[in-house]
Amino acid sequence: MTTVCFVRHGETDWNAAKRIQGVTDIPLNEKGKRQARECRDYLQSENWDVLISSPLQRAKKTAEIINEVLQLPLYVMDDFIERSFGDAEGMTVAEREEKFPDGNYPNHETKEALEERVHKGMAKLLENHPEKRILLVAHGAVINTILSIYSNGEIGSGKTLLMNACLNNLEYAEEQWKIHNYNVIDHLTEGKKREHAEK
Repeated sequence: MTTVCFVRHGETDWNAAKRIQGVTDIPLNEKGKRQARECRDYLQSENWDVLISSPLQRAKKTAEIINEVLQLPLYVMDDFIERSFGDAEGMTVAEREEKFPDGNYPNHETKEALEERVHKGMAKLLENHPEKRILLVAHGAVINTILSIYSNGEIGSGKTLLMNACLNNLEYAEEQWKIHNYNVIDHLTEGKKREHAEK
């Protein structure tokens, strides 16, 4: 069985400020590096075959920190780069709502183009890494699109807020991708704080 654990990259300063990043290449901040280390420490307890990253530095750095212990072959796949949000990149929610009240950002990658791109990427995973356990570091819009495609819209885009450095596990069985779980943050300081607060 082919399985994929999608890891959302760690936090950046733009994440913290709620600025939309898209393909703008923003680095991890210190919290983001800590989140990547917590992913590393958690993921090393399982066996993985390959590590893949989006080409953007916030994803690559997260992958490199995870790989400090795992020492896996690391590949970069453009198929899983973040969605381009065009002229809205760098803007806060309030700024976007003011400038683009209809939610249509000039020069952005369309939803249909994003879906086609990630669908092709998933097919490449099956072709290039059959029966492997794959770790793949990507982005919120990309992972949410994948969750939406394989849940028939029940979760994902427009419905699910993915935390930085969350884990999302899919498996390919009976000739289809199935979502095992998503937005898992138990391994993060943030997840442990939330769990403690709920007790």
